[in-house]
Amino acid sequence: MANLLEGRVIAMTGAGRGIGRECALLAASEGARVVVNDPGVNPDGSGHDDGPAEQVVTEIKDGGGDAAANLADVSSMEGGESVIQTALDTYGKLDGLINFAAILRDRMVFNMTEEEWDDVIRIDLKGHFTTTKPAGVVFRQQRYGRIVNYSSVSGLQGNSGQANYGAAKAGVAGLTRVAARDLGRYGVTVNAIAPGAATRLTATVPDTTRELRQQRGMAPSGGRAAGAQRQAAEGSGLRGPDMVAPMTVYLLLDEAWNINGKIFSVAGGQVGLLGEIYPPVRTIYKDARWTLDELRNLVPTQLMSGIPNPAPPADDLQIPGRA
Repeated sequence: MANLLEGRVIAMTGAGRGIGRECALLAASEGARVVVNDPGVNPDGSGHDDGPAEQVVTEIKDGGGDAAANLADVSSMEGGESVIQTALDTYGKLDGLINFAAILRDRMVFNMTEEEWDDVIRIDLKGHFTTTKPAGVVFRQQRYGRIVNYSSVSGLQGNSGQANYGAAKAGVAGLTRVAARDLGRYGVTVNAIAPGAATRLTATVPDTTRELRQQRGMAPSGGRAAGAQRQAAEGSGLRGPDMVAPMTVYLLLDEAWNINGKIFSVAGGQVGLLGEIYPPVRTIYKDARWTLDELRNLVPTQLMSGIPNPAPPADDLQIPGRA
């Protein structure tokens, strides 16, 4: 143990199980005092169980560390603020925040209910804001802080049946980039992880659904990052949530002071820096308004040449415009 986080206080939401639990244990092993938030809900957000958070706290204390449990639902401002307040009341300070809390309710967009949409957005996206705002107030005043958010390949690249989850996780990426600009001048960093690991959430997606998505071209594909994501999800000995913890905790360290507004894919043994959404990867330009005829010619031959459709229509469909 190198005690790289000695004296630091780190709050973590959704840290009772999975990747959150692994990060809590790793941070504590490096000397951090950890606030373990988890209301112990099921993967779909239902239920409540004090056990997961309390169990992680017990594990940390049994290992010689220090931790405190918080059981709040971070989808409300009151809940998110209570996580930060627990750190201040228990330890008198806060140095870092990791937002893991999330639920999953898969449904094709044409079948999704308003409740399924609202609940996932409320927990997976708003739950990042409810902690980031009060933590940001503390960090801005003390001129120091680390925030690590959790996005997803579903939001960054797209995954069928996850309109609510993907929208939330894309929102987390946007929140990360903006909060990094808002807080960076005060010595605060805000970064995000897009993990690839087998967790309770990924276990709720049936194998038949995964196979159908692959067959129909509706699952993310292509590139080393996507390959590593699949490797982690499908199992290769590197699929455990513990594999994601080191890079997450690294972003809490003092030496990561100049890493800000970045998103990293972490799957198995692969850590990748994801590119920015802007600037465009390819452009066409004229010093005047485009005509439709010009765009009909240049969009397919230049702007979109070689760019695949992630979910092309079936071959037997009669598609207007398809040659």
